[in-house]
Amino acid sequence: MPPSSVPLFGRRSFLAGALGVSGSALAAEGPLQVPALQVPIWTREPGRGVASPGYGVPSSFERLARKPRTAPAFPGAASTGTPLQHLHGTITPNGLHFERHHGGVPAIDPEQHRLVVHGLVARPLILTMDDLARFPSVSRLHFLECSGNTPAWQTTNPAWTVQDTHGLLSCAEWTGVELATLLDEVGVRPDATWLLAEGADAAAMTRSLPLSALDGAILAYAQNGEALRPEQGYPLRLFLPGLEGNLSIKWLRRIKLGDRPFQTREETSKYTDLMPDGTARQFTFTMEAKSVVTTPSGGHQLKEPGAYEISGLAWSGRGRITGVEVSVDGGVSWRPAALQEPVLSRCLTRFRLPWRWDGGPALIQSRATDETGYRQPTREALVAARGTNSIYHFNGIYGWQVAAGGSVRHVA
Repeated sequence: MPPSSVPLFGRRSFLAGALGVSGSALAAEGPLQVPALQVPIWTREPGRGVASPGYGVPSSFERLARKPRTAPAFPGAASTGTPLQHLHGTITPNGLHFERHHGGVPAIDPEQHRLVVHGLVARPLILTMDDLARFPSVSRLHFLECSGNTPAWQTTNPAWTVQDTHGLLSCAEWTGVELATLLDEVGVRPDATWLLAEGADAAAMTRSLPLSALDGAILAYAQNGEALRPEQGYPLRLFLPGLEGNLSIKWLRRIKLGDRPFQTREETSKYTDLMPDGTARQFTFTMEAKSVVTTPSGGHQLKEPGAYEISGLAWSGRGRITGVEVSVDGGVSWRPAALQEPVLSRCLTRFRLPWRWDGGPALIQSRATDETGYRQPTREALVAARGTNSIYHFNGIYGWQVAAGGSVRHVA
């Protein structure tokens, strides 16, 4: 059994901790004695039939929702976070995928929507959605993260939950046409080295990308098996695996090939990283290796000492996650966590580690390593290199303080 899979306690000791059963009782022969199972009302009468032939909804007992995040103060700007601390596995339901808009969500008629491909190409094209549907399609699982996720350069807040700190992160199956297929169709000229992507929203969201950074790019029209939702770019978006979310232009209407960056508003006055010496890093596309413990995390309450499972998510824009380590003593010591399959490139990976809480204080952290050998740094290392004037690309180690009474809060 690999070290990352070795449990800290066996099944019987877990039952002892979780059920409050003494060791001597477990050692006795015969099955555990438990009270008779009551037959609840929902077992004694038929349930409801099909409520309606419409779109299905979660159980009335579930209360998960996207949470508004602070967005720039101009019309149409909005942001909501995914409740990662309450989700299971790695796939984000479409209705909980995070949102970020710069000019509101346009109501686009797919019959009227057009994609223009022009610039340094041999055969410029104007394509309908029907035209795109005739191209060969692909479906791939990838994460999407806003570069402004995790506001930890300058601030901290004990009341923050994972939804507040890491909620601009989601993961889905994306279906569409490979961008490479379309570029082959139009014929990219030898002097073309950059691509401009433009959206059809009121902000006309526009970004430049080097052709060398477009590995795995998809013109996506579906997410998790259904058509994109309006807030995710319906009817068409560019999806760029592993790169900052702002580059995956929603409501895609135009692609232009050129021989240099187009220097749009969003890559000059915005989405640059201000350094300590006053210069700004530009075109910092890749989302580096990162992880966060989601259980237990801010806002959770441990009810009593005993057996728990520490669980969380890890991801890297450079490929697969190869390892995650967890500390419960603030980084003094680390243990390897088990990685839940499948472990895919540029996709969320779930990690798990059994933990027995003794009822005292604990500081839980995680750090991820990807297949390039890069390991998630501490906040101190990031600040030493980049100062505290940055807004984007924070990927430092994150901590949750468990108090003696079991409450969990954020710490820097």
